[in-house]
Amino acid sequence: MTAWLPLRHSAYRALWLASLATLTGSWIADSTAAWLMTSLSSSPLMVALMASAVSFPILLMALPAGAVADLFDRRMVLIVTQVWVTVVSLALFAVSLGGRMTAELLLALTFAHGIGSAIRLPVVAAMTPGLVPRADLPNALALHGVSFNGARVIGPVLAGLLLSWIGGAWVFLVCAVISIAVMAAFARGATQQRTSSLPNERFVAAMRLGLQFSRQTRAMVAALAHVTGYAFFAVVMQALLPLVARDRLNGDAGTYTLLLASLGVGAIAGVLALPALRRRLNRDQLLAAFAITQAVGSAALSQATNPWLAAAALFAGGLAWTATFNVLSVTAQMALPDWVRARGTAVFIASGMAGATAGGIAWGQVAALASIERAMEIAAFASLVAFALMRRRYRLGGLAETDLTPVQISAEFAAGVAIENDHGPVMVTLEYRINPERAEEFSAVMADSRRWRLRHGALHWGLYRDIADPGRYIEHFLVDSWLDRLRQIERLTAEDIALRDRKNAFHLGAEPPQMRHLLMEPTERR
Repeated sequence: MTAWLPLRHSAYRALWLASLATLTGSWIADSTAAWLMTSLSSSPLMVALMASAVSFPILLMALPAGAVADLFDRRMVLIVTQVWVTVVSLALFAVSLGGRMTAELLLALTFAHGIGSAIRLPVVAAMTPGLVPRADLPNALALHGVSFNGARVIGPVLAGLLLSWIGGAWVFLVCAVISIAVMAAFARGATQQRTSSLPNERFVAAMRLGLQFSRQTRAMVAALAHVTGYAFFAVVMQALLPLVARDRLNGDAGTYTLLLASLGVGAIAGVLALPALRRRLNRDQLLAAFAITQAVGSAALSQATNPWLAAAALFAGGLAWTATFNVLSVTAQMALPDWVRARGTAVFIASGMAGATAGGIAWGQVAALASIERAMEIAAFASLVAFALMRRRYRLGGLAETDLTPVQISAEFAAGVAIENDHGPVMVTLEYRINPERAEEFSAVMADSRRWRLRHGALHWGLYRDIADPGRYIEHFLVDSWLDRLRQIERLTAEDIALRDRKNAFHLGAEPPQMRHLLMEPTERR
C-alpha cells in the first residue's frame, strides 16, 4: 500500500483523478487516430510518425508551458489547455464525420491534440511537490505513472469498444465530452500562484533561465542524458506497435487494443513494484535492471508469433519504461526549487520526448528499409551498448541530496538605493583574501559557485587572482538587470547558504568578503 499513500492528501487526489480522466481521453483519441492511420496509409513511416506526432508537441511546447506555469496560476493554465483539447477533438470529429480525413490531415490534427498534453504534463508535475510532503514525493510522482498507464490500459480498451460500436468519428466526440468534464474539475480546484513579491520575468528570459538552470545542475544533466538515450531506443515498441498488430500478427483493432493494454498493465506493475525495489537497489542498479528488461522485451516482441507472446514482451517493456522514467523524474524533481520547478520539469519531459520523437522517426525508417523485426532487434542491442556508455559518465549514485528549503534574507545592499528595476546590466564583485596554500581547494569550491551563479541567471562569471597579491581573489558575475539581482536573493535556499558558507570559510579576516554592485553606465551620446 506504500505506493498509494499520497492519495490520502485531498488536493493531490483531486489532481490525480482529473489527470487520469484527461489522460484516458487522450489515449482514446491517440489510439483511434493510430488505428485510423493504418486504413489511410500503408507506409510504415507514416504509421510510425503517429507516435512522433504525439511526442513532438511535447518537445516543442514543454518549455514554453513550463515558463507559463512558473509565471502564472497553474490551475488556470490547465483550464485553458482543456479548452484547446476540446476544440481539437471537435475538429477531429467534424472532419472524420464529413469523410474528408487524409493521412496528412490526421497527422496534423494529432499533433495539435498533442499540444494539450505538452502543456499539461509539466504543469501537473510541477504542482505535485506543493500538494504532498517531501517524503511522499517519489510515490506521488510514481502515481502519475499509474494514472498515465492506467489510462494507457483503459483508453485503448475503450477506444476499441467505441470503434466497433459507434465508429471513429464519434469516438472523437466522446473525447471532447471527457475534456469538458475535466475542465470543470480543474475549475473547482485550488489555485497555485507564484508567491514572489517581484514582477514576473519576461517570457523568453524565463525560458532561457529554465534551460540554464538545468544545464548547470549535475542531477539534471544526468537525468536528461539518461532519459534522452533511453527513450530513443525504448520507443521502438510503441512506434511500431500498430504494424506489429496488423502485419506480423495479422490482427485487427482488438489485437492492437490487447497489446496496448499489456504495455499499460506492465507499466502499472512497475510503478507498484518500485517502493520495494528502492529498498533493495540504488538508482544506478535500478536503471541497469530496467535497461536489460527493456532490451529483452524489445527483442522478444520482434520474435513474437502470436498476440499472447507479444503481450508478455510488451508487459516487460511497459514495466521498464515507466519505472525508468520515475527513477529519473524523481532525481530531477529533487534538484528543482519551486521557482523553476515547472521549467525544469518541462526540460526533463522535453528531453525524453526528443529521444522518443527521434527514435520514432529512426525506427520507422529502419522498418521501412529493412523490416519490423530488424528494427526492434537493432534497437534492443544498441540500447544496452548506449546504457553502458551512459552509465560510465552519468552515475546517479554520486549525486548529493540538496536542501531546497527557502531562506528569507533581506537584500541589505539594496537598502536606500534608488534604481529602476529594469536598469542593467549589473556586475557584482566579491573580494576574497585566502591562504595561498589553499588556492587549489578554493578553486574547487568556486567551480560550484560558478554553477550556482549561472543557473540563477548570471550572463557571465569569472574568478581572477591578483598577480601582485597571490592571496587576493575577485569573483565577479553579470546579471541582466537590477531586478534579476533581487530575484537571486529572493530565491535563496538552505543549499545556497551552505555554499556561501563554504566559500567564506576560506576568507581571512573578521568581516565577510567585500561585495560591490556596479551598474553599467551608458557611454553613447544622449
